[in-house]
Amino acid sequence: MTKTRKILSMLLALALLGSLITVPALAETVELPRNETLYFAGLQWGSVNGWNPLSDDMNNALGITQNAGGSRIPMFETLYMYNMLDGSFTPLLADGDYVWNEARTEITVKIKPAAKWSDGTALTAEDVAYTFDTNVKIGNARGNSYKPFIESVVAVDPSTVVIKAKLNDAGAAVNPLQMITYLEEAYVFQKAWVQTVEARNNNDAAAIKRDPGDDVIASGPYKKYFADDQKVVFVRDDSYWGQDASMWGKLPVPKYLVHAIYADNPSGETAFKAGEVDVCQQFIANIQDLWLKDGLPISTYMDEAPWGICVNMPTAWFNMDIPALQNASLRKAIALAVDYDAIIQNAMTGQSPTFADVPRSCMNPTAGEQATFDHDAVKDLQWAGNDIDGAKKLLDDAGILDTDGDGWRELDGQKLSLNACCPNGWTDWMAAMEIVAAAGEKIGIEITTEFPEWSVYQTVVTAAKQTEYDIFMMWTDSAAPTQPWGRVRQLMSGEFNGIEGNWSGNWGHFANARIDEIIAAIPSTVDADALKALYTEAVQIYLSEVPSFSLMYRPNMFHAVNESVWTNYPDATDGRNIPPSICVDGYGIAALYALELVNP
Repeated sequence: MTKTRKILSMLLALALLGSLITVPALAETVELPRNETLYFAGLQWGSVNGWNPLSDDMNNALGITQNAGGSRIPMFETLYMYNMLDGSFTPLLADGDYVWNEARTEITVKIKPAAKWSDGTALTAEDVAYTFDTNVKIGNARGNSYKPFIESVVAVDPSTVVIKAKLNDAGAAVNPLQMITYLEEAYVFQKAWVQTVEARNNNDAAAIKRDPGDDVIASGPYKKYFADDQKVVFVRDDSYWGQDASMWGKLPVPKYLVHAIYADNPSGETAFKAGEVDVCQQFIANIQDLWLKDGLPISTYMDEAPWGICVNMPTAWFNMDIPALQNASLRKAIALAVDYDAIIQNAMTGQSPTFADVPRSCMNPTAGEQATFDHDAVKDLQWAGNDIDGAKKLLDDAGILDTDGDGWRELDGQKLSLNACCPNGWTDWMAAMEIVAAAGEKIGIEITTEFPEWSVYQTVVTAAKQTEYDIFMMWTDSAAPTQPWGRVRQLMSGEFNGIEGNWSGNWGHFANARIDEIIAAIPSTVDADALKALYTEAVQIYLSEVPSFSLMYRPNMFHAVNESVWTNYPDATDGRNIPPSICVDGYGIAALYALELVNP
């Protein structure tokens, strides 16, 4: 932070610290001193439904969020913490590194002796095993996600867990990558508390998942404190086991974590600018203006564009159920013609690297993913966009011509008229689709935009077959231990074809036997050269066949901070290797242990 911004921070901090925020809790009046409270925005929309981590429907974003890019761990904890910056796993509940057996069909994990539940009882391997069994038994998201890949989780003794793989016909693990992801994504619950919930709900799975869990026992540094329709408050557990020398050696700095519930993004942005929010996970157009023009003590993870680490790629999918779009030359010509620089400037306000900066593939811009394929082998297939002449030549060579002189090309005797769709109100995506439509006009293909409501849109694009949307936007997976395999699978795997309610990927219904072979081979391939060859071939197929085309790179989370009250947030140049994951996801929680008050 510059000297000027530091002075601004101190002045605003003095004003903010002069007030206390009061909330009711358990019929008492409890004050939240500003200099002990870290405020968030952009995660929680609407009131929470409860605190039960066995449920998929608690709508308690700051407390209960499990994802492969690093689960949210202030309250419930995982065995390891994922760091998207380098793909590393830092032991949390685990004691040391995980260990594969020689056949790579079992993973052994030791549990830290110091690990405790919030009621003071020891956290053991039995808790880990019972968590997995219960998730599978009641059919929640984590149980359903992992039962195809994990046969069992066994407590060998109180401090040792063995995770056994589902095996294929050859006796190998079905998917070792998914087993590794389980270690950093899945929470561990207290067996005794889970049994209490089961008993009071008569072991009925649906009732267990509806239970609000007000009496929940957790292992993390914070516990539930208060929630209403305006805010959710967590209070630090000062007996938290992580202050043991085997873990953090101290407590996190803020005593309270609070997520205010705002009506919409503009309301959250206003509060963020005013210093009422410290950590903001919202897209803010031209965010650099907040400090360059407005002089606010606001910063992002990076000091220059794109301001954050971009790890996913919102993508336009071609619908292969449309006969015309089964023509690969037509698909690639449209993709060549799109002005991606305009998308990045208009839709993302520069908060994305360009495709000249990071040439397109199936991989996100991070160094780890970019190292997985041979760049020289695919460079002749890559394109940066706005190549109108190249697109026209491709169409001409394929015989896709304007034969009647009306300005529009025909294919198989039919005028090419397509639509480009995304959900109404998703303004950055809508702007991108308008630019796709404009590219079509430049090369003689009529493309009109349509923006249905999300409730309709999601039903259409996840159908087993649809002919309503020709070109349509969906997201891609972000950074995770399964990447970039998971994204290659999401972009092209035939396993998703013919599935109703498909939320997993390949929404354009692309089919290619070779890519399915590659996707099946990658998880069990250990040899580095062989693995790189598989990824390179996958990229070659993607860029040749063009079943879809990414429109921009985008952060998984927009990690912006207001340094009015707190400072020493992680940034890209500080050498601490703490990822920009809003101070609570995966290894990003390390930020809570390093925060400092601007005005102590």
